[in-house]
Amino acid sequence: MAKGFTKESTISNKGTKKLFDNPIIERLSRTHISIPIILFTIYSAGLLYWSIVNTASSAATTTGLFFVGLLTFTLVEYLAHRYIFHMSTYTELRKKLQYAFHGVHHDYPRDKDRLAMPPIMSITIATILLFLFRLVMGDFTYGFLPGFLMGYAGYLFVHYIVHAYQPPKNIFKKLWVHHGIHHYKNPERAFGVSSPLWDYIFRTMP
Repeated sequence: MAKGFTKESTISNKGTKKLFDNPIIERLSRTHISIPIILFTIYSAGLLYWSIVNTASSAATTTGLFFVGLLTFTLVEYLAHRYIFHMSTYTELRKKLQYAFHGVHHDYPRDKDRLAMPPIMSITIATILLFLFRLVMGDFTYGFLPGFLMGYAGYLFVHYIVHAYQPPKNIFKKLWVHHGIHHYKNPERAFGVSSPLWDYIFRTMP
């Protein structure tokens, strides 16, 4: 039995599940995948523009920071998926949190409205990260954070296509199969969604 999942967990490739009794909160817990991707793209473009126009960072430095941010996100994605979304559920509170965060996705992996954080939460977290990174990195934040956010947007895109469509005959097929193993064969392996890099490094490849 996978850590964070119960014997009662069942996989349904159709339908959805109501998580909140309040209809407003329930609606806010859902989003079309295009909305956060568009928001993060605009947010990132604005930060990059600010970096080049209003800071001392050169275009080359900003570009380098962008790719560092992109790589950093893939690590954060892996760690969050492995240790937060698949947390051990040894208390009722942790069980409820884990199910709301991720367990419901494993039960209903094709529920397209729950393949991304709601826009309000996404923008709030992005803004919090902007202030936190600004305290640590100063103006370098305006190059680094766009890469981090576009890493998340890339993750959303990959996560959506592997759940919404049949495996394509291109590079995405490997990611489709990789994530499919995590959902349908072994949820304690293949934690990387946008990239299997950290599964290789931390030895959690299937």
